[in-house]
Amino acid sequence: METSQQKEQFSNAYLQAVTSVAGYSLYRPAVDDDSVDWGIAAKGIIGRIRAPRLELQLKSTSRDVMKDNTISYPLKLKNYDDLRMIDFVIPRILIVVLLPDNPDEWIQQSEQELCMRYCGYWLSLRGMPETQNTSAVTVTIPRNNQFTVTALESIMQGIGQGIQP
Repeated sequence: METSQQKEQFSNAYLQAVTSVAGYSLYRPAVDDDSVDWGIAAKGIIGRIRAPRLELQLKSTSRDVMKDNTISYPLKLKNYDDLRMIDFVIPRILIVVLLPDNPDEWIQQSEQELCMRYCGYWLSLRGMPETQNTSAVTVTIPRNNQFTVTALESIMQGIGQGIQP
């Protein structure tokens, strides 16, 4: 398997781990033609909405994109435009999973724990401005936007209250 495919599979596993611990279901569109790789669905009523959902574009990289308190990630223009729109019924976010360069360092495992390295970060591009760029847009993700169980629960509770991430 090529390294890019390994990165994709690892980021999928990261997303699945966080989502399963949060108690939500994952679904995958049959075709990714709208910059949606995965969807997350809650069961029952959360706030005012029954079965709130979230859709996302999932990326992974081992490039040096961390700068002080932010992640600077070059996103393809099509993905940027698809994710920045404001008229979606189901909110959308971008998740970028950062990985060590060496795949042998992605997981540390013992009888007591399975440690996935490094971390996923999320960003809502909803309402971002149009751009004159022709191929990519560098998006800036705050490092405190870690995609964790707590963060996902908070996002889903917000959606349940009618608040877009």
